[in-house]
Parts: sequence; structure tokens; C-alpha cells
Amino acid sequence: VFGGSAWQWDGARMQYYMHNFLREQPDLNFHNMDVQDALLDVARFWLQRGVDGFRLDTVNFYAHDPELKDNPPLSNVEVTGMTAPSVNPYSFQSHVNDKSRPENIEFLKRLRAVMDEFQDITTVGEVGDDQRGLEIQAEYTQGRDRLHMCYGFEFLSSCYPTGARIAEVLERFQRIARDSWACWAFSNHDVVRHTTRWSLSPEAHRAYLAVLLSLRGSVCLYQGEELGLHEADVDFEDLHDPYGIRFWPAFKGRDGCRTPMVWLANGRHGGFSDAKPWLPVAEEHVSRAVDAQERDPDSMLNFYRRMIAYRASRPALVKGTFDVVEADEGFLSAIRTCGRKRLFTAFNLSGLPREVVLPAGAWTTDHDAPFDANHDTILQPWQATFKEAN
Repeated sequence: VFGGSAWQWDGARMQYYMHNFLREQPDLNFHNMDVQDALLDVARFWLQRGVDGFRLDTVNFYAHDPELKDNPPLSNVEVTGMTAPSVNPYSFQSHVNDKSRPENIEFLKRLRAVMDEFQDITTVGEVGDDQRGLEIQAEYTQGRDRLHMCYGFEFLSSCYPTGARIAEVLERFQRIARDSWACWAFSNHDVVRHTTRWSLSPEAHRAYLAVLLSLRGSVCLYQGEELGLHEADVDFEDLHDPYGIRFWPAFKGRDGCRTPMVWLANGRHGGFSDAKPWLPVAEEHVSRAVDAQERDPDSMLNFYRRMIAYRASRPALVKGTFDVVEADEGFLSAIRTCGRKRLFTAFNLSGLPREVVLPAGAWTTDHDAPFDANHDTILQPWQATFKEAN
């Protein structure tokens, strides 16, 4: 994934070993049941010590074709660059033999059996698959004998998520994964922060947060996005990410999203540490520090808090079915239904006012939502409205 050969020579053992990622990260042989048993013992060790669960990195990479067959190539039109940047030859393969293998599911079932020995435990798996991401997430979380939830890269790519694109992803997942559970994110430690990636203004950032926190499933928020942080521009000599060092400057790696959280506007290193941190604090981040935003009721941080609280109070947003009313490049509206509760949601994802067509029935604006949407039929740029069925 990070470029170069997947095989590394080990002089002590006089053998090659395979690695999907860095050479410091050898792959394990999941076809060997003793290896699986050892991993399950490690999981049980930590569960006995009180951890609440596990995030399983690249969970669809565990098993490979037993004969280590080559992958076929992708055509140019099939290359997406979601899992790996397009400058990396890895992106030009159809990864049918080295990941997302059916053998993976049997191990996940064994892992879930260990998890179920303990109370109130959860798992979240990371699925990196450009061609079958949603299908893999559905397979890995369906029923009660696999993972609790998975997230993929559908909204972590450089592609700007139009209203139509969001609707297509949600409808597709709902269709193929009725008893599965997704976990959605717009930013994480592997991608450029979405404020930068999608060139969002503060108003647009808030509108997209409203979309994210209205999706059925669980949501991951990445440190600093609640402050509205942009991607930091890290000088080459300060880089630590081997991925960025190898492909710089065409791909600068992931250090720009991994700079320290800024807690204090006037603190040393943004209040993150008195010692020199692993990565430098971006100067432009300091003015957005937590303590500066705490004092401003209209800050991005406080908007995040209000939107999170609103989501928690509306089960239809978390668990409700998703039925599209309208979806195009700059607009998305849908009806969310959970039991007898129905909620109409509409998001103007553009810089122009938009007329909202309400579904049939009587709807009342939900004034608990953190948006000023007093007009019933006209939604201002980068605004959202939430209406409850009477």
C-alpha cells in the first residue's frame, strides 16, 4: 500500500516475509489456526483488563489467496485513488487475491465469540476497498456473529460529496445491509482534513456536519475537526510519515492531518505539551484553540456540541430508515422513520437559496435543531432544516 515491494528479506531467518504496509509491519498467516488462536488470546488478555473494545485496522487485509496469486489490473476508468493515492501503482490493481477474502469472515466470527464473553464491548473495523467497500462493510457487520460496525472510505476520498452522491451511498448501503451497521466519517488520520479537501467555508463545514450527524449508524469525529482546523502544511524536513516521504511532493502523506490538538491559544505548543511534539503545531491552528472557542457561543466547537446533543435526542437520525425526497448536486432531503417517529431533513449544500418541497402531510419545524431555518419553503445557503411529522 505504501509503495515498493511487498516482500522483505530477513537476514536472521534467511527468509522473505510479506507486508501489506510498512516493512516494520509483517503480515501474519491467517491460514494457520495457531496464529489465529494466539491473536484471540491477545484480544482476551486486554478484554480481561477492562478495555471497551477494539478498532481493527485494515480489517479486510488479514487473509490472502493461499497460493499468493497475482492481482489482475484495473482499467484506467476503474482507478479511484481512495485507498491509495493515484501516484501509487497499488491503485491500479484489482485486489481480489490480497484482501477482502472470504476466509476473513471465519476469523471475525471467532473474534466475535471472544468479544461476547464480556459485557458492553464493541468493535469497529476499517475497510479499505475501492471497488467493494460498502459490500464488505455489510458482510462484516451483518447479523450478530461478526463485527459490531465498520467504516470505509466512501466519504473520505477527495471526491466532493454532492447531495446526489450522499443519497446514492446511503440508499445503496440500506439496500444491501439491512441488518448491518455502518460507521461514517468525513476526516481521519489517513486523509487530508475535509475542510481543506473539499475547500469548505465555515458555513459549509457546519452544513456538512449536519449531514454527517444525520446519517443512520455511528459517527466518528476526528480530533480537531470540531475546531474547524484545516490541513497543516508540514515542511519536508519535519515529516515522519514514510508514505509522504516516499511520494513527496506529489503526495505529501498524512502528517498534515496529524499535527497536535490545540488546547490553549497562548500555551506552549498550543497547550498540547511542554516538550517538543512529534509534529509541529500549525501556527494557523493556534487561534482556533479550545480555550478560545469555549468562550464564543457561536464557535465551531460549540456548534458541534449542539449538533451532537440534537442527534442524541432524535433516534430517527441515528436508527431511522432513509427515504430520499430530493437529491442533486447541491441539495439533499429525506424522510427518516424510527417506529412512529418521522423526521424530515433538508440540507442546502450550495451557495444559493433553495426552495424546499415538503412531503405530503403536516410538518412542524423542529426548533431544537441548531439551525436558523424559520422560512418553511426557502432554505438559505449552507443551511439545514429539520421538521417533525405532526
